Amino acid sequence: MQAILIRDARIVNEGEITEGHVFCNKGRIEKIYSHDARDLPLNNTVRIIEAAGKVLLPGIIDDQVHFREPGLTHKADISSESKAAIAGGITSYMEMPNTNPPTTTKSLLEEKLQIAGRTSLANYSFYMGATNDNLSELVDTDPLSVCGIKVFMGSSTGNMLVDNRAVLRSIFSKIRIPVAVHCEDEATIRANTLAHKKKFGENIPVAMHPSIRSSEACYKSSSFAVSLAREHGTRLHVLHISTEKELELFDSVTPAEKKQITAEVCVHHLWFDQQDYQELGSKIKWNPAIKTSLDKEALIRAVTVGKIDVIATDHAPHTMQEKSGSYFNTPSGGPMVQHSLVAMLELVRREKISLEKLVEKMCHAPALIFNIHQRGFIREGYYADLVLVDMNSPWTVNKENILYKCGWSPMEGQTFTSEVTHTIVNGHIVYENRVIDQQPRSMQLTFKR
Repeated sequence: MQAILIRDARIVNEGEITEGHVFCNKGRIEKIYSHDARDLPLNNTVRIIEAAGKVLLPGIIDDQVHFREPGLTHKADISSESKAAIAGGITSYMEMPNTNPPTTTKSLLEEKLQIAGRTSLANYSFYMGATNDNLSELVDTDPLSVCGIKVFMGSSTGNMLVDNRAVLRSIFSKIRIPVAVHCEDEATIRANTLAHKKKFGENIPVAMHPSIRSSEACYKSSSFAVSLAREHGTRLHVLHISTEKELELFDSVTPAEKKQITAEVCVHHLWFDQQDYQELGSKIKWNPAIKTSLDKEALIRAVTVGKIDVIATDHAPHTMQEKSGSYFNTPSGGPMVQHSLVAMLELVRREKISLEKLVEKMCHAPALIFNIHQRGFIREGYYADLVLVDMNSPWTVNKENILYKCGWSPMEGQTFTSEVTHTIVNGHIVYENRVIDQQPRSMQLTFKR
């Protein structure tokens, strides 16, 4: 493994931006030098990356992706989507259990780990999925090697809706690793669906999606999850908050690593709003739905004040053919890992969020609240997971530069001002100026709990 010196970077880390140099050796960050250091390791054995004018961030940690393997590999797989992830500066991800078959047993979890060990270009962990009848598997989950338990409290795909309240209470009372929840009230969604069918028949406009999967449905479910967590002392992580109303459920004072209940927002809920359905239609059909511009602005404010702890993607690709059906025949979800960081950097440029806050929400907080071992920060001794960004390198998303297996993006045609130039995973340069090292250099994430 070749040692690497990243020279003359603007280092964004732990609430500060400093000028300096970072030396990586044997997969770790060995030393961080001040900008005026005279003892840099400049010799023939060290690979130099000239970073003047660029910003160096900890590698992005995405706590919610759907890479579709096993069983759904016609639209994505761990190899293809991890490739897109590293191109977007994501060095570690946590993947969801609603594959085919769903990851609801230790043996199925182990199969995923073996696939990732062979093919993933980014570091990985996988959630164990909850059902109405696998509590014993959940209780027996290894807290040192599994990121968390995923509970669908609103239906998503397959048979993973957990709608038995007694089971939910057992999960919340007995599980002591993070319980990550998808919160939408199923009864409310069914009632809204019936009302819209009466009005539109089977051809419901996709713009009605946020009326069907409504703010009420989100709040009713998320407030129930929060109440269960408070009752049982559960370490709860509420995924993809999409409404202003839900924000009242969360604490803006306590540091993320000390919170019992944390919240995540996804890039698409910070980027798009209800007006965008007219142009993009089902390309931005997600669950929970993208809602109003007021919700979007409230979510951005919540990131800045600390009510929202994590920014993630909910990367969930489908083929364009699948996304081209009628409302009821079009699945929810879309690809985002390649473009999440640059989209958020665009919000930095628009002064919606600071660069330091972006790093807190996309790097530090995921590491802290999931207790990831020695990642998420630029610290001596930590794994060398890093991303180097040119903040003044405009480029436009098009078919030729999209790396998702599904071949499309809701960001097509968007010009971003910033570009990822280098991604380093465990001390290896895996992405450099649009060239990918196809040799997997990843590791399974471990957790200090």
